[in-house]
Amino acid sequence: MKNYPQHYEHMKELMGKLGQEIPDTMGAFSQLHHASSGDGALNSQTKELIALGIAIAVHCDGCIAFHVHDAIAAGATRKQIAEAIGVAVLMGGGPSVMYGCEALEALAQFEAVQLEK
Repeated sequence: MKNYPQHYEHMKELMGKLGQEIPDTMGAFSQLHHASSGDGALNSQTKELIALGIAIAVHCDGCIAFHVHDAIAAGATRKQIAEAIGVAVLMGGGPSVMYGCEALEALAQFEAVQLEK
């Protein structure tokens, strides 16, 4: 079983190392992330839920860790995250069911970490 809070921290560390190797590319990616995830016509919470749905549909474990974490940070509720998982299942079929289960596990783990704080 994957520990998503640890996976999140590990991926942040690896992305930092990648940024040392290719600073222009990772700097541009960071700017793109910032520009596309902030409040606009859609608020950041909605954007994180969309990103989570895409992460599930494209089967990206690291993306699931980041976007569950960031959806919670943006104020998304458990029910909202679960419904986003449902939309990903609609769009991605059986494989998205499996990754939807992973996202639900990530949600439970991040919630447990919040309770410990």
